[in-house]
Amino acid sequence: MEKSLSTNKRKKWNDEAVSGLIFVLPPVIGFFLFTAGPFLFSIFASFTTWDSMTTMKELFTDPGWFFVGFENYVELFTDEFFWKALFNTFFYMIGIPIGMVWAFALAMSFNKELPGVKVYRVIYYIPVVSSIVAVALLWSWLYNGDYGLLNQFLAWIGIPKENLPNWLQNKHTVKPALIAMTVWRGVGGTALLYLGALQNMPKSYYEAAVIDGANGWKIFSKITWPLMSPITFYIVVTGIIGGAQMIVEPQIMTPDGGPDYSSATIVFYIWQHAFGSADEKGYACAAAWVLAIIIFAITALQFKLNPASENYLE
Repeated sequence: MEKSLSTNKRKKWNDEAVSGLIFVLPPVIGFFLFTAGPFLFSIFASFTTWDSMTTMKELFTDPGWFFVGFENYVELFTDEFFWKALFNTFFYMIGIPIGMVWAFALAMSFNKELPGVKVYRVIYYIPVVSSIVAVALLWSWLYNGDYGLLNQFLAWIGIPKENLPNWLQNKHTVKPALIAMTVWRGVGGTALLYLGALQNMPKSYYEAAVIDGANGWKIFSKITWPLMSPITFYIVVTGIIGGAQMIVEPQIMTPDGGPDYSSATIVFYIWQHAFGSADEKGYACAAAWVLAIIIFAITALQFKLNPASENYLE
């Protein structure tokens, strides 16, 4: 009898393993077909002057004439535009904590049984699912220095016309303008993440706190916010990874990288060298790998600093 049960369990496990393998195979095969090859080739290309015009036969039969070793990396670290783009990229990440605070406040409001609250959830989520190109064009019109709604509003409240900035053509205002747009676009998605966490909190914690006489601030600071730690950690990690790859907004709103290259991001810089007039794909691969290492290091540091324990309550 026991032998029969053991055989049935083994058969069931084998069936589940086969089913799991079938579901896993498509993305694994897709990775090796479409990602692993370019991934490995980009490492090699970062040490060359590859311009995409060189055939694979020329590349592997006579590589000496375009193999430059670490020259791409040396040139990269001595290029002021690379450092400007890197600084801009991390400056834009100021929007991450701003968006998190705004999103959490919205989530707290959405979690209440208020009239029309579901409609507001949908309204705030619309920018998240909207075309990023359409959103960027809309905000470009909003920021226009001559007829944009923002300057029209500022003029209406009494600010002299000569003091109104051309938001996207001023190196001091272009980055704050882009941060405002990206925060507005992403706050709805972050709010829904926080809302899901709030709605899945154990009610027993709050009931015990009320019985113990805890006030609203104590409940928030000792229960609500600590229990948000896992979702906050996820938002910060994904926000930094996504922010490091930002390109569409500056590319649409400031196609030339902004005044004095003040709006360009590191991915915009990579794109310019990979597909611009210079067509320096080897150099662009080197820049991409530097970015990948930076993202990996920051992400690893975040995991290192994140509390290992799952108990987030003191």
